[in-house]
Amino acid sequence: MHVPDHVIDPGTSIATAMVAGAVLTHAVRRVRADATREQVALTAVASGFVFAAQMVNYPVAPGTSGHLIGAALAAALVGPWLGALAVTAVLVVQAVLFADGGITALGVNALLMAGVGTLVGWSVQRLVARLAARVPDVGRVALAAAGGALASVPAAALAFVGLYAVGGTADVGIGAVTAAMLGVHAAIGLGEALVTGVVVAAVAGLAPGLVALDARPRARTAVRRGVLALGVASVVTAGGLSALAVGTPDGLEWAAQRVGFVDSFGAALVETPLADYGAVTGVPGGVAGLAGVVAVAVLVALGLRRASTVPRGGPVS
Repeated sequence: MHVPDHVIDPGTSIATAMVAGAVLTHAVRRVRADATREQVALTAVASGFVFAAQMVNYPVAPGTSGHLIGAALAAALVGPWLGALAVTAVLVVQAVLFADGGITALGVNALLMAGVGTLVGWSVQRLVARLAARVPDVGRVALAAAGGALASVPAAALAFVGLYAVGGTADVGIGAVTAAMLGVHAAIGLGEALVTGVVVAAVAGLAPGLVALDARPRARTAVRRGVLALGVASVVTAGGLSALAVGTPDGLEWAAQRVGFVDSFGAALVETPLADYGAVTGVPGGVAGLAGVVAVAVLVALGLRRASTVPRGGPVS
């Protein structure tokens, strides 16, 4: 659901960027005390995995595909505030290095995925975890993670509809936009729930007490095991599994084609050697993916270390 340039008008994009900036500033303030070396490492590799997993488009219905948003996954692993910052880092790297999602639409994408996706996903996860209190530990964590993921995708899609109703640049009926977006993203949410549940169950089983949803005491080796597992999964996914991605339009592009606002999708403002994950200049997709994983992880690690050193009364930008 990467919104490109020119889909939302400049005024709405600016206003949305301000709201997203306020949410992320609050997130930075909330995570300062949690930005320990272990949490920084875990958040960095979690963000790298989200980037890698977003490269794998899976078929949803004839003519369309979906890919992981990763907001609920990040929240389940490291909590909502670190998760929001991790997803934001993914979006920044995608927009700047890979021309995936508009530069001018970065605030829109951050609000939809890092903001709405993460916070809705986490809220539903906490609710499901309480309702499933009698389910064994790993099963409860996986079920909660999947439930939050299932809710997060249509929630982000509905948020896009709201923004489009205010600042959409094409003259199309908002009812048709709503039906198309919610229909396809409800289906995409099923894939999001499956991937999120499986990944969180694997990490929780391998590293008890590590993930944010897991209330068990953290095992002594949990961080090392979790970081290693997510790191290996990132390399395998970006360097290998990404080649299996289907080429059909994702949910947003499919909805835009169906409703009639795809012509408003603007060309990328910045072209780089890694644009379209290397397809434009012939860089192998696996190489581009691995470069993205490293870039995201480094951005998160450096950003969180800096945030942890800013005095509480000082600036956060």
